[in-house]
Amino acid sequence: MVKELALSTKLVYQPNDDIYNASVAPLYQTTTFKQKSVSDLGQYDYTRSGNPTRTQLESQLASLMKADHAYAVNSGMSCLDVISRLIKQGDEVIAGDDLYGGTHRLLTFLHKNGSIKLKHIDTTNTELVLKSVTASTKFIFLESPTNPLIKVVDLPAISKYIRKNYPDCIIVFDNTMMTPLLLSPLDYADIQYESATKYLNGHHDIMAGVIATRSKKLADDLFFVINATGCGLAPFDSWLLLRGLKTLSIRFERQQANTVKIANWLESIGLTVRYPGLKSHPQYELHKSFNKGFGAVLSFETGSIKKSEIITEGTKIFGVTVSFGCVNSLISMPCRMSHASIDEKTRKERNLPEDLIRLCIGIEDADDLIDDLKTALLKSGLVSESSTGKIFVNSVSKL
Repeated sequence: MVKELALSTKLVYQPNDDIYNASVAPLYQTTTFKQKSVSDLGQYDYTRSGNPTRTQLESQLASLMKADHAYAVNSGMSCLDVISRLIKQGDEVIAGDDLYGGTHRLLTFLHKNGSIKLKHIDTTNTELVLKSVTASTKFIFLESPTNPLIKVVDLPAISKYIRKNYPDCIIVFDNTMMTPLLLSPLDYADIQYESATKYLNGHHDIMAGVIATRSKKLADDLFFVINATGCGLAPFDSWLLLRGLKTLSIRFERQQANTVKIANWLESIGLTVRYPGLKSHPQYELHKSFNKGFGAVLSFETGSIKKSEIITEGTKIFGVTVSFGCVNSLISMPCRMSHASIDEKTRKERNLPEDLIRLCIGIEDADDLIDDLKTALLKSGLVSESSTGKIFVNSVSKL
């Protein structure tokens, strides 16, 4: 019996069938392919429908995601757009109430124009999910940990219940936070998608997305939409993503180690930190039960919007920007940035703190990152430093 390669090996080992035996899969930067005859079109004819570089990428992604079919498209939101086109008019759809802002925006738009019947619920409340799913529910959209509140969805329990009682309900899971390194969602879900802009590529120099499934029927339907709309990933971006994948394992290992250290430091000085790798997280054990690690995104509260603004703008190493998954560390205020498209009333109903700060940790030296945060925290007045150098949080009123 041949031993299966480890995921970290699969990321680097990228065999290809190049006729010249190139060590790196070649880039086919072409729109069209010459045909042998009008009746023999060959494997490729037009890059919108297929390209050898994209095929190379999709083959590797399918292997990494333990999928039978994987498709690379031009952004994470393109993934959601393609998947949403499988929903029939009037179908009932369930989605979480703590989602990436763009996911909320698109699903809400489809609901408002009558394309779908959308129910936003707290998908981290397993009992609520089980009560909410009915025979009318055709799709359920999940992500875990949620963004930006870092709550955990009981994916195994929800999947088991739906597959037993409502097998026609398609389970869709956004695995961008965990990557294939930490979780194989297709053991529980029908469709997995990720924003490859983030960890899979890791350098924030391309936009890309990947959709994966083990279902031939779903794969055919997904490919039809991708081919018809022309959202397949361009050859050069496919080639860059192939390159980015090679370092995913070592990048993510460093990012996660840094995050654990920073999360523990922030908690040690008295801040309320949301990170599933902390034993204080209410769903620490649940997350650990079906994931191989904790990821590299955390959030924390300050009790003051103004102080959060000063902290966010007061860092030097951290870049103030949306998104995550880059080798560089990033900082943001979700309610002002990535989740600003969710109106203030809805944010309040969903207990999304306006002062929340999200940190997306990179591969820099962890102590440098902590020093950078300490400087910003001191500048804001949120914390003070004792004569012995100990940092502690000052009492603040909610503003």
